[in-house]
Amino acid sequence: MEKHSKNALVEQYRQHAADTGSPEVQIALLSDRINSLTEHMKSHRKDFGTRRGLLMLVGQRRRLLNYLKDRDIERYRDLIGRLGLRK
Repeated sequence: MEKHSKNALVEQYRQHAADTGSPEVQIALLSDRINSLTEHMKSHRKDFGTRRGLLMLVGQRRRLLNYLKDRDIERYRDLIGRLGLRK
């Protein structure tokens, strides 16, 4: 991920001016990495190292989403709507 795209995601999902580590920001960054790795896997089907890393990222995002859902359901609903998760 390029630095300016990462900064743009942080700007878009942060809660306050100095926020870089809230669950929303972390989930947005993970979702971006997951999407790029998914595209990579479409053309490199036998890349099992990347597959393992992708599954670990998906699990980490799932844990963060569960945390946010338990703490504040409205922030959770807003985030999954903005990211386009849960079809």
